[in-house]
Amino acid sequence: MTDPISNLGRSAAQLNSSADKVKNQKADASASVAVDKAPIQTSSDEFILSDTAEAALNDAQFDAAKVARIKQAILEGNYPLDAKRIAENFESLERMIGGK
Repeated sequence: MTDPISNLGRSAAQLNSSADKVKNQKADASASVAVDKAPIQTSSDEFILSDTAEAALNDAQFDAAKVARIKQAILEGNYPLDAKRIAENFESLERMIGGK
């Protein structure tokens, strides 16, 4: 049995034959379809932040000393990790991804 996505199990000859069929189908389709030469219209999306988000970004504070302490603790292997909390966060992420 062959996986239709990865084509595992097919020989090189079968893969080439399949590729040739697809090329021929595309060529036949493009020959029978009239192509409109009008320019393609593109649209641009605009992202607008709420007033609350704007205020939060403007008032954001960065504690460089705290970040440096955390980095140093990680490098030294002294940063505390809570395995239970990490697992709970992964569980909630998996639920969001899986839709369950």
